[in-house]
Amino acid sequence: MDFSALISPIGLTLALALCVTVMLIGLATPLAWWLAQGKSAGRDIVGAVVTLPLVLPPTVLGFYLLLALGPNGPGGWLAGFWGARTLAFSFAGLVIGGVVASLPFMVQPLRNAFAAIETEVLEVSDTLGASRLQRFWRIAVPLARPGYLVGAIMAFAHTMGEFGVVLMIGGNIPGQTKVLSIAIYDFVERLQWEHAHVLAGGMVVFGFMVIFATLVVGRGADRP
Repeated sequence: MDFSALISPIGLTLALALCVTVMLIGLATPLAWWLAQGKSAGRDIVGAVVTLPLVLPPTVLGFYLLLALGPNGPGGWLAGFWGARTLAFSFAGLVIGGVVASLPFMVQPLRNAFAAIETEVLEVSDTLGASRLQRFWRIAVPLARPGYLVGAIMAFAHTMGEFGVVLMIGGNIPGQTKVLSIAIYDFVERLQWEHAHVLAGGMVVFGFMVIFATLVVGRGADRP
């Protein structure tokens, strides 16, 4: 069996999952803090919007992302800065789609971790003269470390296995948008069962490791 056909999808998928996870950590941190500790009446509306990708069919989410990233959407306007017509069917488009699709997998564990911080702990830091920024970075973020770990693992794993959104906004372009899930589908269509078996089996092992890691992290967080 020629393994060279597997290298590109695996490398592209790992790069995509890494980019999406890093961006989500930066994006989800202030959002999850606000959802957990904010007092605004709009929190439930924002929380529902953030959770929406969990309940929407991936093709629905992918369809609207395709419109947004296409020539007539904001993505087309943004791509015009470097002479392109669209962000769809590009790696940058996949990253944007992955961030939107995996947002709840990062925000929800982090929100729970921030919400679990006892109010007295934050109040003590206030009495010691800590500013809001110091309280957040020196108290809240370290205490929310299990939430960061679980969120990063789940966001990375979800991006690795995403199919519907990727297919809608990325298609099947070798070396650019042909990630693992698309490659498995492509191999099955071509009756290349051995290649499909290798990738699918690898994903099963990866999924088991993700679940095992989240259980270990969760058990560690529950210990006093």
